[in-house]
Amino acid sequence: MALIEVKNLSFSYPGSSDSVFEQVSLCIDTEWRLGIVGGNGKGKTTFLRLLQGDYEYSGQIQNVNPVRYCPGIIERDDGEEQAVNILMERYPDCELWKVVRELHELEMEEGILYQPWEHLSPGERTRIMLAFLFADDISYLLLDEPTNNLDEQTRETVKKYLGHKKRFILVSHERDVLDACVDHILAINRSSIEVCKGNFSSWYENKKNRDNFEIQKDHKLRKEISRLEKSARESANWANKVEQTKIGFNPIEEDRWKDTRCYIGEKARRMEKRKKNLEKRCLREIEEKKALLKDVEKEHDLKLFAKGGQKGTYVWADKVGIGYGDKMVCQDVTFTVERGERVLLSGKNGCGKTSVIKTLVGEGEYMRGELAVKGGLSVSYVPQDYRFRTGGLKELAEERRIDMTTLLAVLWQMGFERKQFEKPLSQFSDGQKKKTLLAASLCESADLYIWDEPMNFVDLFTRIQLENLILKYQPTMLFIEHDQYFSSKIATKEVKIGV
Repeated sequence: MALIEVKNLSFSYPGSSDSVFEQVSLCIDTEWRLGIVGGNGKGKTTFLRLLQGDYEYSGQIQNVNPVRYCPGIIERDDGEEQAVNILMERYPDCELWKVVRELHELEMEEGILYQPWEHLSPGERTRIMLAFLFADDISYLLLDEPTNNLDEQTRETVKKYLGHKKRFILVSHERDVLDACVDHILAINRSSIEVCKGNFSSWYENKKNRDNFEIQKDHKLRKEISRLEKSARESANWANKVEQTKIGFNPIEEDRWKDTRCYIGEKARRMEKRKKNLEKRCLREIEEKKALLKDVEKEHDLKLFAKGGQKGTYVWADKVGIGYGDKMVCQDVTFTVERGERVLLSGKNGCGKTSVIKTLVGEGEYMRGELAVKGGLSVSYVPQDYRFRTGGLKELAEERRIDMTTLLAVLWQMGFERKQFEKPLSQFSDGQKKKTLLAASLCESADLYIWDEPMNFVDLFTRIQLENLILKYQPTMLFIEHDQYFSSKIATKEVKIGV
């Protein structure tokens, strides 16, 4: 059994006053299948990069095993270079027969290795990289959302594959993936980090119970503190009144003997002691209360400004074919979106799902058939690609013509801290960037919401918020999403493309 030991780890990005990690200590068994969970911007990917030694930090990270990261960025000018040559150059110690063995487990033939890397789909690239990584029997693997952008069939294959492996850390925002693939959870909470045994569902259930217990205890302590403060004030008033009668003439008393003054003095002393005891108890209760709610994820109820007043068919597609140049990406696509429906477009990577949506909102190349949105409807669109965004939240609000105050309120409810509001979008994490587009869409008063893979990089807590929001307001939607759990909860109809 080998261990990764982290001692007093502290890290912040250069030029930033915010600490990502501060005095973190933990221990990881490298035989575990460890899943990392936490809100966007909490440092999940940063932790993997620190384990690789990509950043300078204070503290210690002790690891006897080398580490390898997936997915790694592979950029090549020679687009016709075979995948096997590119990856053997990156991982020269790998034995090819072991790679082929792993490919078979991933339901791929070895011939895929000899195809040009640039011609492979995202799912094919991910599986080939996983095959090379797990062919290494020594390295400890760091898997950063490997199922992102994978179609349903490929996700199931990767999920099944990882469920039989070990020696890895997996960052994922998909509940079904974490439940199927990990046996321990490293949770990056709001103010602490914990490691516990089990999958995501067991950890999340325990967290909800713990959060509920702390919320109830906090409520009880608030009431107790209020009662103690009131009692302390009353005792102080009583002590002062009694003390004032100890010396001087009191018309209520017929005689003022020395014994009477002693009695009154003792009574005042006891009152003062009682007041101090109440104050000490109150301070203890306050200190106990300070330890509560630090890691409680507050589940704010989001609001949707949907219209949805018009009746009838909102979107119709009749024998649609879309192509770019001479290449057709989809043909004979037929479906409708009726008012109140939430329609999921599904299919393999490259089947044309995003092309249909882009064409519908006027960004794609329309070839033949009929594809349209009902006239007079207002549409809110969240694209799949968000990395081109520049400027800050103010520029986003002006571009989308939404109220800035409302946008900031929604982002705060989605887990943003106030200090994030002044930063440019370029300094946001991938998940935070996607959240800004989703928040802007929620702020728009629309009849129809068209979302293209909205959950990519978005943390689990926000996914749960959005599920609850959509089920509550039941907007009319057309969307693409590979998170099966999310899709199964909100979709009222599924349209498969390319089958």
